[in-house]
Amino acid sequence: MEQDIATLAHSLSISNDHLSLYGRDKAKISIRALKDRPQKGKLILVSAITPTPAGEGKTTVSIGLAQGLKKIGQSVALALRQPSMGPVFGRKGGATGGGRSTVQPAESINLHFTGDFHAITSAHNLLSSVLDNQLFNQQTRLHPDGLLWKRVLDVNDRALRSIRTSIGKGNERASGFDITAASEVMAILCLSESLADLRARLDRIVTGFTPEGEPVLAKEARVTGALMALLRDALQPNLVQSVEGVPAFLHGGPFANIAHGCNSVLATRMALTYADFAVTEAGFAFDLGGEKFMHIKCRQSGLQPEAIVIVATVRALKMHGGVALDALTHPDPEALARGLDNLAAHLDSAAQFERPVIVAINQFINDSAEEMALVHEFCKARGVPCATANVFGQGGDGATTLAETVLAALPKESKPLPFLYQPHDSVEQKLTAIATRIYGADGVTLTDAARAKFAVFEKSGFGHLPLCMAKTQNSLSDDAAKLGRPRGFSITVRDFEIANGAGFLVALTGTMMRMPALPKVPAAERIQVSEDGVISGI
Repeated sequence: MEQDIATLAHSLSISNDHLSLYGRDKAKISIRALKDRPQKGKLILVSAITPTPAGEGKTTVSIGLAQGLKKIGQSVALALRQPSMGPVFGRKGGATGGGRSTVQPAESINLHFTGDFHAITSAHNLLSSVLDNQLFNQQTRLHPDGLLWKRVLDVNDRALRSIRTSIGKGNERASGFDITAASEVMAILCLSESLADLRARLDRIVTGFTPEGEPVLAKEARVTGALMALLRDALQPNLVQSVEGVPAFLHGGPFANIAHGCNSVLATRMALTYADFAVTEAGFAFDLGGEKFMHIKCRQSGLQPEAIVIVATVRALKMHGGVALDALTHPDPEALARGLDNLAAHLDSAAQFERPVIVAINQFINDSAEEMALVHEFCKARGVPCATANVFGQGGDGATTLAETVLAALPKESKPLPFLYQPHDSVEQKLTAIATRIYGADGVTLTDAARAKFAVFEKSGFGHLPLCMAKTQNSLSDDAAKLGRPRGFSITVRDFEIANGAGFLVALTGTMMRMPALPKVPAAERIQVSEDGVISGI
């Protein structure tokens, strides 16, 4: 059960010297808490099938699985992303799990938490303002049309995607806002392993290119020290807990459709250091978060999962089989059977990384026994372990079978993680590997604009960087309307962006934007605060 956060930290053997309390229910843990301590834990990665409006509950299952492991006597900790306020006020309405599988304090975590997102926003925008100031004072090698660095805000706002700055001045230029979760500073924070690493990554941010095509790094702006001052505390992972007292290191929150979609390396190392099992998740489905977890987070850090859990729901599978959202409560085994093709695609993708793969069926109250049995039979026929989990309604008690299934599947010895492409491969080879082996595409098409942009990056020595695919989360393809397991399609890359500090190139596909929009009826409309200060609707 929940306890004072200081008591929880002490139960993990985290000393007071490494603990900075933010009230009684949350704290920051100094990165010095990792010094001279071995990583004893085994990492379990939770991913999912392609998301639908019916909901998959990947975070809820991650929390439930950790609680299930605790219920059967295991030492376990969670390593999860922090929610962005964009989706909190937009479509999602919160991202701390659900029911009896949540992390607390939920309202605080979903809103300002310990200020990490504000620090990232401030650091990003400080660099923006300094660069524009240097343009105005002609103190930079950059020209207005060569400056790539935008501004960020932690809110969904389509009106800010395209703006003009310094109108009427000599440094007037076209620019725009990205959401904070898509900021390169966010990616840098999540991949940094020390203050020195953070500094080096901030220094090597590419802010733009000269008219001669030479990259201009953020180091030339001479404000890395100021950025470090803003980010110093934000680099420290946050410690909270689930409703059943499982320690949870929540830190960082890059989107998986426009960034790399994983919590910080430091938070994952904390969980692995202070528990025998660490449960983490990658954003959206395996084609996005899972692939990036392997090729970006694992490749840079040396971390690797020992098992992969793919979350599926009967409801979502029926949507992939053609059932409308308002008809999902009615049993439809035929549609479910069609929708299993989407699960099969993700199982095929995950299997390529040579880890045990387990299917977790996140149970909803209207799921019929016949439909549940159909999913189990499908997994059995493929030789894939499968367990039903009622984590929303029963918490850890509803996940003990899943926990035991995961433990039984773990290998006795760890083996190296294979990658689907190598750094020296051409960009076409890297794109083709992801598109064909993860998405199921026939191939990749690069627009002339994308080729021209990549040529600039390659000439500057950045062609070796891994790829971060910016793609819709709603389909395995780059067309959000194609549900299930699309076939006979090609992925079109229309542009590239560079994130040299984070250590990857971003390949933009479809209409994916780095600043999401609000839906017609945003979740913000249902959030209220009572007379006694209680927040509802998140």
